[in-house]
Amino acid sequence: MISLDLRVYIEDTDAGGIVYHANYLNYLERGRTEWLRARGFDQHSLLTRNIALVVRKMECQYRLPARLDDLLTVETRAGDPRQCTVAFEQQVMRDGKLLFRGMVDIACIDATRYKPSRWPEDLLSAMTLDSQNA
Repeated sequence: MISLDLRVYIEDTDAGGIVYHANYLNYLERGRTEWLRARGFDQHSLLTRNIALVVRKMECQYRLPARLDDLLTVETRAGDPRQCTVAFEQQVMRDGKLLFRGMVDIACIDATRYKPSRWPEDLLSAMTLDSQNA
């Protein structure tokens, strides 16, 4: 699992100073990107290997609102990988309180054919290690 701290800026909010619902998806994307980076991967290098990671399915639960200037923590953990997909469990917290929870299924695809592809061995090992440490 990794944790990423984010500040809520005016651009993240609606007219009432509440984080606009779609921005939580951006926070989750940043969390998954940093999860990859913490394991020695980045999106650009994966693309040079003809590997793209795409959202296949998402389930979201909004619990409490985040507001302008809040300091949020995005927690990201990979579940057990399948042949070419993995479910990420993610949550957005403020001061230890759960604001948002997301389950995001990510698929590994061939970046030129846009077809499902098996996980590369090095990335599969990183996901397996993360799910075993859960």
